[in-house]
Amino acid sequence: MLQSQSLSILKTGANVFLTGEPGSGKTHVINEYVVYLRARGIEPAITASTGIAATHIGGMTIHSWSGLGIKTTLDKDGLNKIASSKYIAKRIQRTGVLIIDEVSMFPPDSFSMVDAICREIKQSSKPFGGIQIVLVGDFSQLPPVVRYPTNQPRRISGGVKTEAENNSQTTLIEESSACFAYDSPAWEQANPIVCYLTEQYRQDDSNFLALLSAIRRNTFGRDHLCHLETRRIERQAAPKDTPKLFSYNADVDRVNDDILAKLPGETHVFAMSSQGLNVLVATLRKGCLSPETLHLKVGAAVMFTKNNQKEGFVNGTLGTVEGFDEDNGYPIVKTRSGRRIDVETMDWTIEENGKIRARITQLPLRLAWAITVHKSQGMNLDEAVIDLSNVFEFGQGYVALSRVRRSSGLYLLGWNDRAFQVHPEVLEKDAQFRAQSEQTTGTFERTDGDEIAAMSERFIRACGGKIIADMRPDAPKVSCGVRPAREDKTTQRERRWERTLALIRSEKTIAAVAKMCGRTKGTILKHLESLRALGKLPPQGIAHLADGSEQAIAEIQSAFKELGGNKLSPVFQKFAGAYSYEELRIARIMLNEQFTNE
Repeated sequence: MLQSQSLSILKTGANVFLTGEPGSGKTHVINEYVVYLRARGIEPAITASTGIAATHIGGMTIHSWSGLGIKTTLDKDGLNKIASSKYIAKRIQRTGVLIIDEVSMFPPDSFSMVDAICREIKQSSKPFGGIQIVLVGDFSQLPPVVRYPTNQPRRISGGVKTEAENNSQTTLIEESSACFAYDSPAWEQANPIVCYLTEQYRQDDSNFLALLSAIRRNTFGRDHLCHLETRRIERQAAPKDTPKLFSYNADVDRVNDDILAKLPGETHVFAMSSQGLNVLVATLRKGCLSPETLHLKVGAAVMFTKNNQKEGFVNGTLGTVEGFDEDNGYPIVKTRSGRRIDVETMDWTIEENGKIRARITQLPLRLAWAITVHKSQGMNLDEAVIDLSNVFEFGQGYVALSRVRRSSGLYLLGWNDRAFQVHPEVLEKDAQFRAQSEQTTGTFERTDGDEIAAMSERFIRACGGKIIADMRPDAPKVSCGVRPAREDKTTQRERRWERTLALIRSEKTIAAVAKMCGRTKGTILKHLESLRALGKLPPQGIAHLADGSEQAIAEIQSAFKELGGNKLSPVFQKFAGAYSYEELRIARIMLNEQFTNE
């Protein structure tokens, strides 16, 4: 199925399971759907089964969203307690669309529990209380961690018990020995339409793509093994700055720490900051690929951990630290393509109904000499050194290999018998998903376009959204006042500044402006600094930026006056890092004295 077809099906409000091979564009389709919904005043609940996946899509874990937390069972008391939480109840009551990413790693029992919670709060017998369920994932990749006795026959359950059963037992969700979410009765009742994406946007090597498909279909044979043998190397021959993928954290930490320690020069330390509820912050920290404390040196191999195409990087972009900015202390990274990027901090947030509930702030970097296979899921790498000799889980080797775009970028240190296997139960199920998707594609192509449009409109109205016409595919896109055609760079820059100024004067925060313009907070601060230097940013227009931090702003401004000049580093050192560079820059912008943007 094409991405455009799956997006059209999503817009009808049908429950959907969006799947496909790695690199087929699942995340892209979801992002497009989220943009479509938000343009119509509908805020979807964006969740994922793991913290890492949640950070990739800018959402929260499904466990946090539903109030399930760490529960592995759910009885009547537990359900009533969750449903009586005003915060959880309000969240679920106003949800019309629930997205669950990496559903392949979500256990069936937990899937049924979320269904029960939604039904109870919505007071509806419909699956998930009538919420549109958008399930995203690939069961051929990493499975959930489910422990059940291996000496007992496998039974499929995980369903809501009957009233008679509940008279004798208090557990609402029967404990299941099943492994995958599709084994849950809640999945069957939701009856999602399968959209199996068949386009490929990651791998551009046909032979390598055929090898990956062979692993996926359990047809991996001698010819494929011979092909991988050509990519096998000795450990000492591994390319110096190419990321290495291991199965265990201990191997990753050992490699990164050892290589960094051998580099000459001063170590620069960058600590993560946070705001919001502790439980949500903990979720963000756990899922963030950037470490809580990042140690860097000149010459360190790094990997970007977040997407920002306007600034020239995406999650997985590789580079080397060339130096550190004299003014703000942040690293300057030269990417493999030769581009130099002045890296600044970025935010990872949990949003709900347009409001930020939790935020962590860190440089979007991590040391790139080594990373675990689990944390690599969702990344695109031009090259990687991969050790599959300690693979312990079905799909782990497949995930590692499929991170790489082509076999020429693959360097294998070794493998074991499990490395080229996916879960045996998934093989038959994946074939079923393909067949169901093909049938859906045929039905969709025979359906009148006006009928599909009518279904989409009814769904938007049911969710309380507004009806607007879709933008023409060939219509020019304008972001934050940028008009690329027939305008020189100076005019484009001035338009960006004007747009930023207008938003700031409307009492938007720097974070809000950055999000609206699709840029970093650092870039927005640069706009304000430029406007301030030109005398176009009156103090009264930015007074709201100090809300809640007036005392800190006053202390920082006093330090600037005491030390003289406009450089940030001396002030940062005076306070021993108590204030972030972002806070220093805001205080400097708000100084009454004129300054130049250095």
